[in-house]
Formats: sequence, C-alpha cells, structure tokens
Amino acid sequence: MKTRRFALVGLLLMFALLAGLPVPAWAQEVVVLESAPKARAVIGEPSSEFFVRFDRPIDHQRSTLAIYRNDTRVERLVPRLDSAPDVLFARAPTLSPGTYTLRWAVSTPTGAKVLEGSIPFTVKAQQ
Repeated sequence: MKTRRFALVGLLLMFALLAGLPVPAWAQEVVVLESAPKARAVIGEPSSEFFVRFDRPIDHQRSTLAIYRNDTRVERLVPRLDSAPDVLFARAPTLSPGTYTLRWAVSTPTGAKVLEGSIPFTVKAQQ
C-alpha cells in the first residue's frame, strides 16, 4: 500500500514539474539515508571511500563533496559520475588523525534547488 502511495505522489510531482506548476517545499528536500562515515563516527582504520546515499536521485555533475578540518578545506573530492543515481561517492587520500566534517552539496535532477549538509567524524590514531 505504501509503495502505491509513493508512486502516486511521485507521478503527481512529475506532472507538476512538467506542467510548470509550483512544487511544494517538502518535495524539494532530500534526506540522507546512509553515509560513510556515519555522522559522529570514530574511524579507527584508514578509509579512502566516502559516500552519501539520499532518498532520491541527485545530479552528480552539479554536486560536490569536500572534507574540512577546523573550517578549512583539506580535500575537495571528485564525485564519481557512474555511481548509483541516489549516491554521491568519491575517494580521498587517507586522513591523519583528527576531527573532520564531510560537507556535501547536491542539486536535484531538475536543477530546482541546491541542498547542503555536513557529516562530522573523527579519525583516531592507529595503535
């Protein structure tokens, strides 16, 4: 039953977009379903893969990922264009121990809006 309801809402939103009607604000927001690293995670092993999975497709070409430490960008990540339609994925060099923030900015496929968010995480020293 839920699947039908979501499908119907999706069809109505697509019709509204095609007809040039205003789309409600709730329909333009994206929700983060999963990420690596997870928010406030403490990473003990070196990791070079970063991703954010959303509740809907995003425009990979107009989306960005970057890693910050103390509000200073330490790495601009290049999203892979061949990842799943709802995933922003990139690789980065291994990070030294410290506190970081993975910042993302995504554009919807219609280009209607750019949405931003951040995921704080910590890399602990290897023992």
